[in-house]
Amino acid sequence: MSTAKRFDPLALSVMSNAVAMIAEEMGTVLERGSLSPNIRERRDASSAIFDARGRMVAQAAHIPVHLGAMPESVRAVIARKPSPGDVFLLNSPFDGGSHLPDLTMVEAVAERNTIVGYAAVRAHHADVGGMSPGSMPQGATELVQEGLHIPPIRLAPRGMLDDALLELVLANVRTPEERRGDLEAQRGACAAGAAGWRTLLAREGPARMRAACDALLDYTERRARARLREIGDVTGRAEDALEGDGVSDSPVPFAVRVRIARGTLHLDFAGTSPRVRGNVNTPRAVVRAAAIFVLRSLLDDDVPTNEGISRPVQIVTPDDCVLDARWPSAVAAGNVETSQRVTDVLFAAFADAGVPVPAQGQGTMNNITFGGDGWTFYETLGGGQGASARGPGPTAVHVGMSNTRNTPIESLERSYPMEISEYSVRRGSGGTGRHAGGDGVVRRYRVLNRCTVTLVTERRARRPRGAMGGSDGAAGVNRLNGKPLPAKCRVELSAGDEITIETPGGGGWGKRP
Repeated sequence: MSTAKRFDPLALSVMSNAVAMIAEEMGTVLERGSLSPNIRERRDASSAIFDARGRMVAQAAHIPVHLGAMPESVRAVIARKPSPGDVFLLNSPFDGGSHLPDLTMVEAVAERNTIVGYAAVRAHHADVGGMSPGSMPQGATELVQEGLHIPPIRLAPRGMLDDALLELVLANVRTPEERRGDLEAQRGACAAGAAGWRTLLAREGPARMRAACDALLDYTERRARARLREIGDVTGRAEDALEGDGVSDSPVPFAVRVRIARGTLHLDFAGTSPRVRGNVNTPRAVVRAAAIFVLRSLLDDDVPTNEGISRPVQIVTPDDCVLDARWPSAVAAGNVETSQRVTDVLFAAFADAGVPVPAQGQGTMNNITFGGDGWTFYETLGGGQGASARGPGPTAVHVGMSNTRNTPIESLERSYPMEISEYSVRRGSGGTGRHAGGDGVVRRYRVLNRCTVTLVTERRARRPRGAMGGSDGAAGVNRLNGKPLPAKCRVELSAGDEITIETPGGGGWGKRP
């Protein structure tokens, strides 16, 4: 009898919700315990729970670009042969990381001196060193310029914190006490996940837990393959480009061929740009995350989100291309901007194959980083989502691989020497059509002290495309004291200077009646 048959639908649903709530509780502990507004308020963090074999059995509804990549980080930890109770820290893009500010903590959950699972939390820290405050440097051409590079290391062997190792990490960042607080919150979140997993294991027993994990992943795989078979054996192709790599303004092209055959999704990125000098390169883990996100968006809401979704996906990338970063490639913008463009080109290829998908959303995370003496601040901004056959696109939301919240003005102004002189909806920026695209936002920052601002943005020249005859959304705009700024730049500011970000609108859907 297969493991799936040991669980009736009700029992499987109960188990699915039980493991999902462990991941959600981890996220709550992290958010409430963090010091930085980026994690506490904007919730730029993710959590997931894994079984003893390192398979992701549940993820909270957090950041798609984090969660699709975390299984590779857990596998990298397992390759280090952890002992029960070990807590690892890493951010290496070559070990399942996304970019250096995303610090991942993994605890090997111990029960009676045996590893019974893994709890993992990834959080974007506002600074991890490097050549630019906030560790999102414009113009970086190698990884070591972007911050402290951490392979999987034992931060707490058997749960006992290595204070010397922590001090080494904190000595390489600009805001050590804030980083210490956020790392402690991550430890607390992992501990909550470990406690929840042990409680569930004690209730169900080891044999039933192993069977439940098998059944959950098998069920999710069956649902994903069934959806692909429902779409049918189709092919589609699409191309798009980034607006420069941060060093050059030359477009960075992307191409993909999508083929669905007998319930398997084949993605071939032949025609994508070779590796570039700037930091829009991205590790394969991020490409995998984008592919899983796109497939997940085609599934019903009741399908559990676990590693079973990735089983029907096969990915081919050219050697040494921008989507398969190798040492010493810079990758800071790859996680935030290249992931968005991969998502856009995948949806466009599905549309070419005849699969109903929305018009393009803003297609950027609108990254903005400020840094001065003793402080750094990072956030991303929402914009317009594309409209679809079902209705207009949402306004002022994070789109695609980002799922963060807005940083409240009150929290920002209380924590940093800045004021927000305008925060509004960018009316009319969404594309028109039978259904209009969502509008972007306008956010204006006035700095009170000398500092540096770094912008890593996209869709400033290439507008988000409409679909089925709908018009394109408006391109975004960056300004310093009213004068245009490039999409990617680093600028020194004086007290009183104002940075304005107008984010793109989403594409419209369908011709107007």
